[in-house]
Amino acid sequence: MNIWENETTKELCKAFASLKTEEEFKAFLDDICTIKEIMDISQRLTVAKELNKGVSYNEISKKTGASTTTISRVSKCYEYGLGGYKTVIERLEKND
Repeated sequence: MNIWENETTKELCKAFASLKTEEEFKAFLDDICTIKEIMDISQRLTVAKELNKGVSYNEISKKTGASTTTISRVSKCYEYGLGGYKTVIERLEKND
């Protein structure tokens, strides 16, 4: 169990899992997140994709505008987390 896992976060995960189309997901993100939150999450995914390709922190920072602190945090989650980034990246690559 994650530190952040509780009844409300479980409900949020179920809400995300219930969405069936990209349009539904966009609508929910727009309702539940600020523009900055959406942009930050998007940036983190881009950073993870670049790390997956073996790109250096410097190049990732130049390409994405992410700070080295953000890149380091994403790298830690990518390497030692529960595999969420790796799962998403693998599925995105399959659909390209």
